Amino acid sequence: MPETAFAAGTVALAQLPSEAQNTHRLILAGGPFPHRKDGTVFGNRERALPAQPRGYYHEYTVDTPGARDRGARRIVCGGRQPTHPKACFYTGDHYTSFRQIAP
Repeated sequence: MPETAFAAGTVALAQLPSEAQNTHRLILAGGPFPHRKDGTVFGNRERALPAQPRGYYHEYTVDTPGARDRGARRIVCGGRQPTHPKACFYTGDHYTSFRQIAP
């Protein structure tokens, strides 16, 4: 089985960029989100996150200063209640690698 960035470990929320911290706050508050694709189902096609049924993971944009589009940074959270996720993961490289956000 190939090694994934998920196996690389965790990151404290306070160590993430301020934009990621803000996105995480919005997730827990249930929005409002600045991008229409925020909260959409993340398919985990890369299989970089633990296997779960489709619809378990949702993705949210982490703004990138100076980017003209949504950029590459995202938070992906899993769980049945979006405002109380079981786990959230940060990617700064558009799903190539993930680190679990420490609770």
